Amino acid sequence: MIKPSFIALILLAVIAAPWQQTAAQRTPARRMNVLFIASDDLNNHIGAYGHSLVKTPNLDRLARRGRIFNNAYTQFPLCSPSRSSLMTGRRPDATRVYDLTTHFRAALPNAVTLPQMFRRNGYVAARVGKIYHFGVPGGIGTSGLDDPPSWDKFVNPRGRDKDEEGLLRNLTPQRGLGSSLSYLAAEGTDEEQTDGIVATETIRLLEDHRDKPFFIAAGFYRPHCPYIAPKKYFDLYPLDKIVLPNEPPDHLKSVPDAAITTKPLYWGTSEQQRREVIQAYYASITFMDAQVGRVLDALERLKLADNTVVVFWSDHGYLLTEHGQWMKQSLFEESARVPMIIASPNAKAKGRATARPVELLDIYPTLADLCGLPAPAGLEGRSLRPLLDNPLAKWDKAAYTQVERGPQGQRFMGRSVRTERWRYTEWDNEGKQGVELYDHANDPREYRNLAGDPKFAATVAEMKQRLHRQK
Repeated sequence: MIKPSFIALILLAVIAAPWQQTAAQRTPARRMNVLFIASDDLNNHIGAYGHSLVKTPNLDRLARRGRIFNNAYTQFPLCSPSRSSLMTGRRPDATRVYDLTTHFRAALPNAVTLPQMFRRNGYVAARVGKIYHFGVPGGIGTSGLDDPPSWDKFVNPRGRDKDEEGLLRNLTPQRGLGSSLSYLAAEGTDEEQTDGIVATETIRLLEDHRDKPFFIAAGFYRPHCPYIAPKKYFDLYPLDKIVLPNEPPDHLKSVPDAAITTKPLYWGTSEQQRREVIQAYYASITFMDAQVGRVLDALERLKLADNTVVVFWSDHGYLLTEHGQWMKQSLFEESARVPMIIASPNAKAKGRATARPVELLDIYPTLADLCGLPAPAGLEGRSLRPLLDNPLAKWDKAAYTQVERGPQGQRFMGRSVRTERWRYTEWDNEGKQGVELYDHANDPREYRNLAGDPKFAATVAEMKQRLHRQK
């Protein structure tokens, strides 16, 4: 015989069940955080991209739990235009930022930036260091060309590297420090350097906001010149281990003059001096990587890793004497290509790379998609979520990079389009000042300009159409 008390318990459970379900439905799901990490002037000479010498153990471990984008490209290989494009989700021709002094809000006063989108959806948005453009080293410790509506909180760090500029060895004294071949194997600890302070302050923000949804940006200043890192990082790269590019002697003969910005070639540096600069650049990379590691350690210690999308990117690539060139503002592969890693807790096939061409412009819609937020109208990138789920997913998108040339009053644009196989570039309207075509399946270093070869006329026509379509 069933006891009445038992029947009463069953009835109570049945009656209560719908109310319990409704309460569960009303409980908001835990929102996905974003840790947004930038490195300044970093090329793809890191372990996760197959470089055999440069030591980046922390970026490598991030790559193992995320997606490596082997063919990611900047929209403009110069700090401010690139960052303005990424942060607004608009191409340089929309932001009208082609230099280091123009603010994007002059052309887009009502733009909703990437961190603003998060702020509008109840997130804390905070940054430490260089996210929008700051002159380096001149702007260290200032807000530079920051965008106040983007942030709830910000920190402008300044370390001993800024105070010890008088100790630099400068191989190009005729150039300002922000575009010089200058370096310092510094005394002291990591934490005393500006990038060490970036890591410390980012960790503090993670600790302070661990219990609420956040978009926290850590903008590291290295390896931007002057190349400064504690001496122990220089010791990792003996000069006799630095290998200079071994290039065909006449390969620049078919390259348009507009493509060459380092004049004279190598800025007149000797082979020994080139090795010294590359050693310092590599030391700065490994130092920056160590600071990224401190932040990633804190993310795991605070048990935030399983609910945080981590994005690592650089604003553009960097030439280390390839084609006789230094630094950026070039449409060669080494300048246009950037490292980009996205580690999403919900992504599939983690640790694998994709060769699909993508753009920094795609980061904005991707983060909106991953975090379930309504993106503003007018974004010009595309969500990378299909490639996060499957690195071999169908992908018909190309990547576009542009750069400006010429004296004031006679400025013209160079524009380049990159597919998985081809890079096609036009200098000035319709290529009036030169055209380039490179076959990356057979010439990944871009030594043979095929644009004038009749055998590739059909490819030139196809790529020209794609460049002008910009889709």
